[in-house]
Parts: sequence; structure tokens; C-alpha cells
Amino acid sequence: MRKAAQGTITAVITATTAFINATNARQLVFLNLKTLATRIVNALASTDASDKMIEDAKAINRKIQGARKGGNGKKLPPASPVDPNNPPQPPPTDDNQISVSQQSYDSLIENFKKLIDLLQSEPTYKPNEVELQVGTLATLATDMGTKNTAVINAVTDISNARITRNKTLYQPKTGLYDIAQEVKKYVKSVFGATSPEYKQVSKIKFTKPKH
Repeated sequence: MRKAAQGTITAVITATTAFINATNARQLVFLNLKTLATRIVNALASTDASDKMIEDAKAINRKIQGARKGGNGKKLPPASPVDPNNPPQPPPTDDNQISVSQQSYDSLIENFKKLIDLLQSEPTYKPNEVELQVGTLATLATDMGTKNTAVINAVTDISNARITRNKTLYQPKTGLYDIAQEVKKYVKSVFGATSPEYKQVSKIKFTKPKH
């Protein structure tokens, strides 16, 4: 039982570390997206693209600039550079918070891809800057999608690991916490409340989170 409990705790720690690493990687790949999108629109405006196409690009860019507004109408805090000394915390337990945050990243990817599609339809869009070229942008969009999916999977892994841990530790009657309490009662009944055997086990504390 002890080995199983330690295994579930280790699994949560491992899943949390994977989530932090995935979140850091995603933040880095999205970090300069808004600045990049504006540069793309300016580059497109310098070509022979029609006024309608340029306006469409500007409309997409406006969505990218404000894409951190979640589906519930509440504006999320802007993304910030990753600080290795202050890594992101594990995902919030509120499913709605997770959903709103995820919609923001999904929206950014979707609109960025729309902007790339628009560029591909304009033959005069041929910037010298490698970071503004369609091929580079398409690769970046793919990378964004990959890293976003990694975070989604990491959240699922943490949730599953926590469920398994909580069942092992706190399941009524069969969980480690309840078994420990029963063991203490048994030792007390066999050796007595003032016995050194009971005093020894009674000092071992087991805590259970409040729901």
C-alpha cells in the first residue's frame, strides 16, 4: 500500500513537471505573435495587394491583438515572458478557467492561420525578411499547434494522476488515510491508550484535504 501511494504521488509530480515544461514552451512560441502579426500586415500593405485584402488582414490582426478575451467576456491577463525562477503553477482546478484560457490559444492559432492563408493568395507578398515569409510563418503555426496540444495533453495527464492519487490515499475504507486510522485504533485496542506502542503510532500524522 505504501509503495502504491508513493507511486501515485510521484506520478502527480511527474505530470506537473511535464505541464510546467509544456506551458513554458507554449508561452515562448506565442510570445512575439502579436508583434509579428502587425509586422505582417505592414509588409502586406507595401505590396500590390488590394485595399480589401489589406483591410481583411487588419481585421484578422485586430482579432489576434485582442484574442485573449475569453468566451465568457472576461479579459485574461496578457502573456508574459517565461521566468525560469518563477514557473507557471499547475492548471486551475476550475474547468471553466481552463476552457476560457484554452479558447484564447485556439483562437490565436486559428486567426494566425487565416492570416497566412491570406498572404498565400497574394502573389506580390514576397518579403526579404525570412521571419515574414509564408514558409516560415506556416512552420511557426504548426509549432504553435503542436505546443498547444502538448499543454492540453499535460492537463489531462495531471487530472488523471490526481484522480488516481486521491483514490489511493483518500478512498473511503480502502484509502491509505482510512486504513491508517483503523491501524491506530487497532493498536490502541490491543496495547492500550497509554502504551508506548500506541503513543508511537499516534504521533504519526495523516492529513486529509477538505472538500
